Amino acid sequence: MQQIQAAIGSSLLAVDGVSVHFGGIVALDGVSFDIAPGQIAGLIGPNGAGKTTLFNCLSRLYRCQSGQIAFDGRPLLSIPRHRIAAAGIGRTFQNLALFRTMTVQDNVMLGRHCRTRSGFLSNALRLPRVAREERASADKARELVAFLGLEAAADKRVSDLSFGTQKRVELARALASEPKLLLLDEPASGLNHEEVDALGKLIRDIRDRLRVTVLLVEHHMSLVMSVSDKVVALNFGRKIAEGTPAEVQQHPEVVQAYLGTSA
Repeated sequence: MQQIQAAIGSSLLAVDGVSVHFGGIVALDGVSFDIAPGQIAGLIGPNGAGKTTLFNCLSRLYRCQSGQIAFDGRPLLSIPRHRIAAAGIGRTFQNLALFRTMTVQDNVMLGRHCRTRSGFLSNALRLPRVAREERASADKARELVAFLGLEAAADKRVSDLSFGTQKRVELARALASEPKLLLLDEPASGLNHEEVDALGKLIRDIRDRLRVTVLLVEHHMSLVMSVSDKVVALNFGRKIAEGTPAEVQQHPEVVQAYLGTSA
């Protein structure tokens, strides 16, 4: 508790002793780390290390059995699940979760839902505020479509686009909620070499131009090490290393986890 209270002042995200069990399986075992505003942090580890479980805790999809998480100075568990996006946490998923029959523009506009105030009655009566919010959402969506280089596809159905382009659409939708923290779950999965290089530049642009803090789960080690300010390594649900990319790459437990041999 003292650790997380001390970290809140300088951290956007503070994870303190988080453990998650599924029956007899330990998915996370006392994991602690923090992320400062403006950082790009990489979360790495072999399959089954607990990375996605941690993301699901941050998204409030899972509840941790012990430990605490603070986001932007607030205990995360005090934020209702349906208010996580409005609180400032955006997320992409390893498996795309887009509305495939809708256009790119409309998919991105859906990400603005948490920033609108009109309720069912206002929408049913088409009050002036509804039209204002719709125009503002459309303008913001167009800005993000341009930022992500999707202008040529803006009016196309998502199902007609390449996988790499669909990945950008999902990223645009996550950014439409104006997050303070963006959780990227294996964004390089399925991309070719050129697309991965472009993704690395885009992640840095998101941090530098949009001032969004990024937590990245990724198996593509060259991407993680090239864009991250700090890296946290997990194995069997336990944190085994934390530090700069160079420090983590050389850590004996990280080498053993990935290569099966001691450093």
